[in-house]
Amino acid sequence: MLATRLVHLIESHADALSQSLIQRLENDPRCADLRRVSPHEMKARTYEIYRNLGDWLLGKTELEVEQVYLRLGERRAVQGVSFSHFLYAMMATKEHLWKFLAEEGMIAMPVELFGEMELFRMIDEFYDRTLYHAAVGYERGHAGKTVAAA
Repeated sequence: MLATRLVHLIESHADALSQSLIQRLENDPRCADLRRVSPHEMKARTYEIYRNLGDWLLGKTELEVEQVYLRLGERRAVQGVSFSHFLYAMMATKEHLWKFLAEEGMIAMPVELFGEMELFRMIDEFYDRTLYHAAVGYERGHAGKTVAAA
C-alpha cells in the first residue's frame, strides 16, 4: 500500500526532515520565539515526530496524544514562546511534511490514490488534534505563569 510506503519513507528520512525543518523555523520571523527553546530540544522534538509517524498515526490513543501535546503547550508557554509563534511552528511542521511527500510520492495506479488520500487525512487529523491539545496546554502554562507572577 502506498500510504505504508510513504510513512516508511518519512520515517527513514526523519533526520533530514528534522534538520531542514529546524533551518526553516530558525529563519522565519513568524516563529522567532522558538529561539528560546534549546537546539537540542528542538531537534529531539522534530525528529521524534517524523521518526515515529506511523506510531503517532496508528498506535497512539487520543489520551496519549493529549498528554504529550498538553505538556508541550505548557512547556512552550512557560518558555515564553508566544502562542502565534508556537502555532506557526506546528503548522510549518505539517506543511514541511506535505512538501516532502509531494516531492517524493509517486502514484502509479488509481487505487494507490485512495491509500495516499487516507494517509493525508490521517496526518491532517493527527495535526489538528495535536494543535488543540497543545493550545490547551499552552493556556494552562500561561495561566500558571500568571498565577506564579502574582
